[in-house]
Amino acid sequence: MDSMSRTPEQVVRDFCAAWSRLDIDELMTYFADDAVYHNMPTEPLKGRDVIRAGIQQFTANWEHTEWEIVEIASNGNVVFAERVDRIDAGGRHLDLPVTGVFVLEGEQIKEWRDYFDIGTYMRALVE
Repeated sequence: MDSMSRTPEQVVRDFCAAWSRLDIDELMTYFADDAVYHNMPTEPLKGRDVIRAGIQQFTANWEHTEWEIVEIASNGNVVFAERVDRIDAGGRHLDLPVTGVFVLEGEQIKEWRDYFDIGTYMRALVE
């Protein structure tokens, strides 16, 4: 790794910050081709194309989001990020507590697991 490379923790910080732009093309640059994204209450999404479709689906009515990192810790290529995902969608607002576990390969996300209460999300934005 050269001195210009980002640490796994910095990649995750940059990825969380990128969500505020809601630019799917930018977000997809963070994923390895064979990445797995698992929102724990749902089935895992495997591969960049499937992840893209999943993110497009659940953010379709999002007007704005900001992801606040509350705590972050890393061990090698594994990063734990406790967050509050602030989401505005369909005229509603949600502050969703989330903990994400990221496994990186170089500067790309190989595995991403998010743990949150799906009921909180559904009651605030879907029902």
